[in-house]
This record gives sequence, structure tokens and C-alpha cells, in this order.
Amino acid sequence: MKGTAEIIRAARAAGIVVPAFNIPYLPMAEPVIRAVRDEDSFALVQVARLEWEKFSSRSLEAVAEEFHRHEDPAHVRLHLDHVPVVDEDQRPVDFLPIIRRAIAAGYQSVMVDGSRLPLEENIRTAGQTAELAHQAGIPCEAELGAVLGHEEGPLPPYEELFASGKGFTDPEEARRFVRESGCDWLSVAIGNIHGAISKAQRDQKKVEARLNLEHLARLAEATGIPLVLHGGSGIRPEDVRQAFTLGIAKMNVGAEIRQTYEAALRESGDEERAREAVYRRTRELIRETYRISGSRQRL
Repeated sequence: MKGTAEIIRAARAAGIVVPAFNIPYLPMAEPVIRAVRDEDSFALVQVARLEWEKFSSRSLEAVAEEFHRHEDPAHVRLHLDHVPVVDEDQRPVDFLPIIRRAIAAGYQSVMVDGSRLPLEENIRTAGQTAELAHQAGIPCEAELGAVLGHEEGPLPPYEELFASGKGFTDPEEARRFVRESGCDWLSVAIGNIHGAISKAQRDQKKVEARLNLEHLARLAEATGIPLVLHGGSGIRPEDVRQAFTLGIAKMNVGAEIRQTYEAALRESGDEERAREAVYRRTRELIRETYRISGSRQRL
């Protein structure tokens, strides 16, 4: 059986993507896995620290337990998303014990997010995490640049952000970061934004983002490793699909299916209907937006 690192490298070489679906509510895991299997595609199922802190996924261990109840290794693997070194509320996080817990729980790849740190510190913390991950035989994802959206309060006007390139990942910094940290995948900022997580804004539709594809091409050339697109919900589909051919091998999908689950549960009060809504939306994304039905056979 191929390892997760090998599969993501194959996706980059083939110019297709492995979507990574976030699980802020435990009942979402089963319909996501079922949808991926029924489209004969390949995906990661993942949870971020903020999803057990601010939503209802309970813990990384609870998500692992739910994943293992339904797992299908031919179609899905388990990934630990966003473990920040400094979180969205600007608080320091004791991140290495969380990484160790994930490895013990059977996660097949992990991510550390030191993007709020100065470059030198980000490289150092990514290197520490990569060393732990590699000792366990699994890949490590890190982040460089500012993918906004998780912070409290409204974002600056999107068009202003995009035009200025504020927070975009710098290609030369990325080259150095990958070389010195030893990370396997790099999350980059190229116009993408996270879905809001504050209670006042989490139900709001995301701004339709777009991607600076020329900047992405420069990052792909500078780094030579699979790149990751966070904030994958709500980006123009044509930009997303072109990004897959320019080095984006993994793309995080959170708000798209989370809001589907929340809206269906709110309207029906029926968890099974909410699960089925997630199932249908996940299949739709795989088939129509990402156009990766049948991708398992290519990976």
C-alpha cells in the first residue's frame, strides 16, 4: 500500500489534487468517506485544533476513532490539519505534544502552522515537527505566508488584499524554508482565504476568492515539493482546477461542507438528513468542481 507522501507526490506529478475534508462535527466523517469511495477518488480526512476547540469534533483522538470505524485505505487517509504555534487568538500553543498525540492515534500525516512567527522561528518549529513525523514514517506539512480568515473580526477588503499581494508567500523565502525545515508539503498564500470561524461570522458565505496563478508557478519552481491550498471553499472553480496543474497537490475543504451540515441540521433537526446533505455535496464537489472522479486509479 502506498504511503500518503507517495500519493501526494503522485498527485503533483499528474496535475490532479487530493482534497482534504475537515471534520468539525464527528457525524460528518462517515458521509465524506462514503462520498469519496462512491466517486472512486482519493482524499484526506482531517481535523484542525480549532475544530475541537471551537466546534464539536471533541479531540483529535475522537476524530481518529470515528475515522477508523469507517476507513477505506484505498480511498482515504487521516491527516492532522493546522496545529498552530501561535493560534488565531494570538496565544502560544504547546504544539509538539499535540503532534505526538496524533502520531500515537494513527494519523498518517501532520501539519504544523508557524506562519504567524518570524521566518527563522517558523523554519525551526517546522523542522522540529518534520523530525518527529519522519521518525514515525509520515510526512509533515508546514505553512509560509498569511492565509487570513481565522482571526476575530472582519477581513480587510478582499480586492485590496489581492491587489497588494499582502501576505503572499515569498518564493525565495519558500525555497529556503523547504530546504532548511525538511517539510514534505508547503501551504502557500496566493489569494486564498480561510472561512471565518468566529460565531458572529461562521455562517456567512465566503468571499469568492481567486488565485494568482503566476505567483503559484513561481512558488512551485522555487520549492520543488507538493504545495497545499488552504481555504479551498469558495475559490473560482477555473482557478482551482488550473492550480492543480501548477503544483497544488492537496487542497483543504472546510467551510463548503461544514456550512452544508449546519444548514441541513438547522432546517431539519435531523442528523441523518444533515449527513446525507454532506454526502451529496462532497460527491458534487469531487465530480463537478474538482473533476477528480476516478482519481484513485491514477494515484
